[in-house]
Amino acid sequence: MIRDIIMIDEDKCNGCGVCVSACHEGALAMVDGKARLISDSYCDGLGACLPECPTGAISIIKRETDEFSLPDGHPAAPSNTVSKQPELLACGCPGTQSRSLKGSFSAARRPAPSVRPAAPIASETMSELAQWPCQLKLVPVNAPYLDNARLLIAADCAAYSRASFHQDFMQGKVTMIGCPKLDSGSYIDKLTEIFRSNPIRSVQVVRMEVPCCGGLEMAVRQALMASGKMIPWQVVTLGTDGQILAD
Repeated sequence: MIRDIIMIDEDKCNGCGVCVSACHEGALAMVDGKARLISDSYCDGLGACLPECPTGAISIIKRETDEFSLPDGHPAAPSNTVSKQPELLACGCPGTQSRSLKGSFSAARRPAPSVRPAAPIASETMSELAQWPCQLKLVPVNAPYLDNARLLIAADCAAYSRASFHQDFMQGKVTMIGCPKLDSGSYIDKLTEIFRSNPIRSVQVVRMEVPCCGGLEMAVRQALMASGKMIPWQVVTLGTDGQILAD
């Protein structure tokens, strides 16, 4: 199959080994003082190693190679006794039904607390989530709420690191979340179809500073290119303390 995979320029590689530590799938190793791709199938093609390379020796290309699969014994590898059917996650579960949430969480519909706190508290902050589901793998490609939407594509951890995440980033946007290290497969094909099939107004990516989040940014970039559309997009990087490091 033809898919994304990394390529290492040995002339540029200085043998620091940082990329090997950044690859959580075990696809890289140091061989004769140089970083080497030791297994095509272990490389997910998301490029978590790219931002770690100080010499720019690593790039991502498309070529004929093996299908991505985690090595035996890897913590995230599927059990041999359970069939791997990621596409079935959205089937048969009422909780994954696509729907708009606009206006569904109004203050008037919230039950009053049974016990009032002794001390005054700040007014409750309202959720800015506009639709369900919000997990990128579960969002239908042709969901009605994608029509003329402004998209927020955020790393899972982002909202936990920044207390004001809803107000700072989610207002007026359709939010989709994901983690390239925990979600199986690539986001590129799904995002390409979303961009290609819907009149998307803009895309904002909010990622964490950690290297693995580079896979989310790269997937959006490649999907935008593959869609053939000129959609305005922006990347915001958050530190682990929730501070904005780059936008």
